[in-house]
Amino acid sequence: MDWLFLAGIVIFLIGLMVSIALHEIGHLVPAKIFGVRVTQYMVGFGGTAWSRRKGETEYGIKWLPLGGYIRMIGMLPPRPGDDPNKLRGSSTGPFQGLIDTAREAAQEEVRPGDEDRVFYRKKWWQKVIIMSGGPAMNFVLAFILFTILLVGIGLPTFAPIVSPDTNTCVIPISEQRTECKAGDQPTPASQAGLKAGDKLVSLDGKKIETWQDATQLIRSHGAGDVALGVVRDGKPMTLTVSLIAQDRPKPDDPDTIERNVGFLGVLPTQVMQTQSVGAVFGHMAELTGRVAQSLFNLPEKMVGVWHAAFSGEKRDPEGPVGVVGAGRMGGEILASDLTGLQKLAVFVNLLAGFNLAIGMFNLIPLLPLDGGHIAGGLWEGIKRGYARVMRRPEPNYVDIAKVLPLTYALAFVMIIMAGLLVYADLINPLRLTG
Repeated sequence: MDWLFLAGIVIFLIGLMVSIALHEIGHLVPAKIFGVRVTQYMVGFGGTAWSRRKGETEYGIKWLPLGGYIRMIGMLPPRPGDDPNKLRGSSTGPFQGLIDTAREAAQEEVRPGDEDRVFYRKKWWQKVIIMSGGPAMNFVLAFILFTILLVGIGLPTFAPIVSPDTNTCVIPISEQRTECKAGDQPTPASQAGLKAGDKLVSLDGKKIETWQDATQLIRSHGAGDVALGVVRDGKPMTLTVSLIAQDRPKPDDPDTIERNVGFLGVLPTQVMQTQSVGAVFGHMAELTGRVAQSLFNLPEKMVGVWHAAFSGEKRDPEGPVGVVGAGRMGGEILASDLTGLQKLAVFVNLLAGFNLAIGMFNLIPLLPLDGGHIAGGLWEGIKRGYARVMRRPEPNYVDIAKVLPLTYALAFVMIIMAGLLVYADLINPLRLTG
């Protein structure tokens, strides 16, 4: 295996671990600000690779980079009617026994004097802020990374600059070849003396700023002489070019053939074009919509992953990818023939997209995800607000322990999904190069 491939995997996993660590900091900081006692801050799952205690919190790294967590005391309230400082009660069924066991485990971490430092006693809006902090951190990271990508590095785009790969002959679209042969008609560009690196700036006085401008002006002109403005080695000049009529594929629909359009015979050069900060908002808005649609269709997408894993079907490029698959993509990027700047752009884009997806996935209003706790806090706020308006007694805290059986069932499903993704990413990975 290429060492660049391995290095790419390691670099991406480091970036992912940093993202996870910052996600958990998004929970940790407001929890400490609001006085919740946090006993653990861990990046990863499984056995502990390293840890150190500072104050009342143990900070550490675990071996499996599949997530992270902070442990806050008192996530579950005592059963109504029980002593909050001494939780005990008899079980009336398997589900009730499960709930009571979870309550007791949560209560064991509460020490004398911690009564006001438990999570469930905090105001509803404080709970919402604490649990929203993680996804919010992912969104901030995604915005920063997309800003670096769009504003600092730029996106690959075709510029109206003559490429060194431009052919000097006219190859009919009916012939499946890319090399010239004897007897081929020379292109108008080669006859006019256009050279690689020449920048097209105008055609018959009409300004050219993008490759799309050049394509539209040349095709719409048809056959005939034109005054082509170019910049060569920093010097502007005008060339007289005799365009010819050709049948060519439509730029935005290669299966459609446009008849007798103007033809110059040049290829564009791919460059990295920077964008404005405003474009970052538009880019994130578009991707947010696509990620939301993917999350809505997640069950259907996982069926596709199953077929790809066990039936050999092609992976859906819009389907879910696990940590293993993302790591392989990182290796593929670094081992590719892209330029250093292009590799950096793809890396940043991949990590930004993962942060956006992680943030949105955690907002799903189901436990054990952050969104489930956020929904519980909002519901508590609604109940308390309604009681205050109607002058009724203040209701009890929202008891998320009541949905623990569903929570465990969902957690089991998530583990199965993660395992399926790992298997599919190993057996039939999604490749960036197809």
